[in-house]
Amino acid sequence: MMKRALWEGLVAGTAGVLVMTLGEKVEQRLTGRPDSHVPARVLQRLTGARERPGGRQPVPVNLAMHIGQGALLGVLRSVMAHAGLRGPWSSAKFAVVRLTNDQVLENATGVGAPPPTWPRGELVVDLLHKSVYAFATGVVADALAARSGPGPGQRHAALRPGRHSGVGPLPRKHARTR
Repeated sequence: MMKRALWEGLVAGTAGVLVMTLGEKVEQRLTGRPDSHVPARVLQRLTGARERPGGRQPVPVNLAMHIGQGALLGVLRSVMAHAGLRGPWSSAKFAVVRLTNDQVLENATGVGAPPPTWPRGELVVDLLHKSVYAFATGVVADALAARSGPGPGQRHAALRPGRHSGVGPLPRKHARTR
């Protein structure tokens, strides 16, 4: 499952980044908001690379962090889907993970500030775009994982719908011998 979840997650995360980026470009045309170079600055600080003075950073560095971060986080969403955590509820949970990942990296490197200090408009835009990423990634991850059938969590729930103390865990699968 894990090898499959890895490549499927990279596909799902990349699809999510592409959908998010398309939405960002549409939003920027409507609002006039400039491109963010925060991803490039975070990657430069994480790797010890020099930052350019001023706001604009190299586009390839910005894209590497923007796309790479989304693709890698897609692996977690794929693992969730393979475990049986699928659908909008799971994508909403994943949106929180995506936002948390950004904030940890941005604040730990000194590139960003905590969201409560942001202007409300910027906060709404960031929440919107990260939610688009999370739900788009979830749709792809869920569809790919569904080809393997229900996950362990779904099989457990099928024993008796709902959460009940009297329903024990699924039996363990025997380890494969080589």
